[in-house]
Amino acid sequence: MTDNNNSTNNNSAKPAPVPFAVKDCALAAVATGLRAQNLRELRDNLQRIHSGSIYYHFWGGLLRPRFDDPEFNNDFAGWARHGLHDTSLAERLSVIDPTDYTDLESLRQELLDVIEERLDESEWIPWARSDQQFHFIRSQIVVFDTHKRISSPHELAQAIPGMSVSSIYYHFIDARRRTEDSLDDFEAWLDGFGSSYSDLSKKLKTIDPYFISLSELRQQLITLFKNYFKNIKEEA
Repeated sequence: MTDNNNSTNNNSAKPAPVPFAVKDCALAAVATGLRAQNLRELRDNLQRIHSGSIYYHFWGGLLRPRFDDPEFNNDFAGWARHGLHDTSLAERLSVIDPTDYTDLESLRQELLDVIEERLDESEWIPWARSDQQFHFIRSQIVVFDTHKRISSPHELAQAIPGMSVSSIYYHFIDARRRTEDSLDDFEAWLDGFGSSYSDLSKKLKTIDPYFISLSELRQQLITLFKNYFKNIKEEA
């Protein structure tokens, strides 16, 4: 059974939306000029830094080579461990999942709360060496049109294996701060078919992209789409 048949007799189905435009992207790092050498300076700069810097230090590592301990998923946790040598703080920061927060401001507040708690516990303020300061970076996303267009959800399932990891990043991660309801681009496009693919959309919501690599994220998407259309065929 094809995806067209899947929407047959579905009274809530809408006219097919415009084709899905496959995009690719790169993150350009932009220096802010702000830096921190100790935990108090990190806290103070976090209070005023542009929210785009917080986004970069949580998500930017997915699109750039990382040589620090992969146990620490964000740059703040990595610096706490390797710059300040504060394992306790690093562990607390590393478990923060940005997908749990409605926006970057609530994520900023969580960071500040964790750091304030650590400052209250400490008799002395941890310092990093002068060559290990934390540099606040902002990112600017550069988007490329691949000129590939997809007309049906079944075709999307076939296209995902061939998408670059940066394309997956753009459509599944960066999209959540671009779309009105914080949806990934795949889910937002599927919603244009009405309730025909609501089950698939719900399954997309269950994927947390933060604690996995982009290659692992792509594989999860491949498996999800493959199983979905396989089940539809078996039920036909």
